[in-house]
Amino acid sequence: MGSWLEELGRREADARERAQGLRERIAELGEQLALEERLVSRLQVTRETMIEILGATGDLDERVESGGAGGVSPGPEFGSGSPIGVVLVPQRGPGMEVSVLPEDYQDVVEVLADAGRPLRAGHIAAALGLEIAPAKVEGLRSKLKRLVARGWLNEQTPGLFTIIE
Repeated sequence: MGSWLEELGRREADARERAQGLRERIAELGEQLALEERLVSRLQVTRETMIEILGATGDLDERVESGGAGGVSPGPEFGSGSPIGVVLVPQRGPGMEVSVLPEDYQDVVEVLADAGRPLRAGHIAAALGLEIAPAKVEGLRSKLKRLVARGWLNEQTPGLFTIIE
């Protein structure tokens, strides 16, 4: 009678050991995933910044056509499906409606309109349901600055954004 109990005990110990090994692998993979997600987020902010810089200098079309810009081939800007170099946020003109903006920019303007007061990027990110990670907030801040530069938002006090009525 003792032999089958010993065998069950051995099998149970082996199963627990394998489960513990899997838990450790999951923890390692979770750490690796978090590192990669932070890298992706940083690269996204860098890409958006470079698109903004290159687009502002007017060199973007030449660099993309000549295969320049560090040998990077043109690709879509995040969430837009539009090629690099296309102005996604138009300069605001008389009578222009918010509906001409890409959807994610419309959402930002809507949050500010609903708030009725100046908001910081972190508060806007929270209202949009974004993760309140520094990289996400900085990505949003670049969108806010783009909306300010194109006449859709106002930043009278540094870091506080309001809509222009």
